[in-house]
Amino acid sequence: MNPIFAELQTSVFETMSRLARETGAVNLGQGFPDDPGPEDVRRHAANAVIEGWNQYPPMMGLPELRGAVAAHYRHWQGLDLDPESEVMVTSGATEALAGALLALIEPGDEVVLFEPMYDAYLPLVRRAGGVPRFVTLQPPHFRLTEGSLAAAFSDRTKVVLFNNPLNPTATVFPDEDLALLARFCVRHDAIALCDEVWEHVVFDGVRHHPLIAQEGMRERSVKVGSAGKIFNLTGWKVGFVCAAPRLMRVLAKAHQFVTFTTPPNLQSAVAYGLGKDDSYFERLRVELARSRDRFAAGLTSLGFSVLPSRATYFLNIDIAELGLDDDVAFCRRLVLDHGVAAIPVSAFYAEGAVRNVVRFCFAKRDATLDAALDRLSGVIRRAA
Repeated sequence: MNPIFAELQTSVFETMSRLARETGAVNLGQGFPDDPGPEDVRRHAANAVIEGWNQYPPMMGLPELRGAVAAHYRHWQGLDLDPESEVMVTSGATEALAGALLALIEPGDEVVLFEPMYDAYLPLVRRAGGVPRFVTLQPPHFRLTEGSLAAAFSDRTKVVLFNNPLNPTATVFPDEDLALLARFCVRHDAIALCDEVWEHVVFDGVRHHPLIAQEGMRERSVKVGSAGKIFNLTGWKVGFVCAAPRLMRVLAKAHQFVTFTTPPNLQSAVAYGLGKDDSYFERLRVELARSRDRFAAGLTSLGFSVLPSRATYFLNIDIAELGLDDDVAFCRRLVLDHGVAAIPVSAFYAEGAVRNVVRFCFAKRDATLDAALDRLSGVIRRAA
């Protein structure tokens, strides 16, 4: 067995979801919404199965979807992408990230990772032969600093894996942080692999600014997006990869021998969805922000210290305010004693450097959030 995977423990997401099922807990751990997704997009996918092509689509993706991706990013982010040579469709963003790491890394190359990080990053980097170098971000703001980047970058740095907006912290990096990171990438001739799946799930007037648009980054960035996050259809697994032709030629070869292609009916439906009126995307943000505010207000009224959430489906609390420093034990107690599943953010750090932050998913119906708040009402009283 390959030790990189054989020695991995069961993920905290699976553990908490299993406990939620066994105990009947309200599951605010795993990040998926209660909402079924836009009906018109789902109907388009259903119709495409019956009326459309169900054999192999082009390896790079349906031309209609690649064109729609380029048009969408031109409209929303001001990017000028050639759909023929700079856009590729993958079976989800995780496949896009895995393929990119296999394509870009040789054994011994160093990869800069920002923790807390999506749990797939580290095993994928190691499986591709990369050597991880960590930048440890600290709550409550999780900002980049000159010193932390200088300590992680070296003349062996090949790839920087950067997630913005950042899961699990629910933060959006400001322009000055993006400019700082771009300078380090240029200085060290590193390629930025940009996980930007949450680019549309931003709140309070925030607009996503892609790293590929920073000075010096157009030819050295791989931008990854996700239809699942854009349309609240997390099971669809349709991803987008955007990169300069020099990079895309190699990325495409890795994709060819991983999944090769993606269901054509889903591609057609996503192409349709990306052309939806701006009001759809704005309404999505407003509705999610309302759920965030409802849940944040409820947690605050119960005495929890709630950290800012400017993006994603997630909201975090700081349990240090309760005199606690073990988020794993706290989450286990939450699900077993109080009937609410959450995720310890230490699981997103390689060495558990931060152990006082707990993540909840707020992309749920009001009734689900209210049930969770009702069950959480006794947590602080019992902790005291």
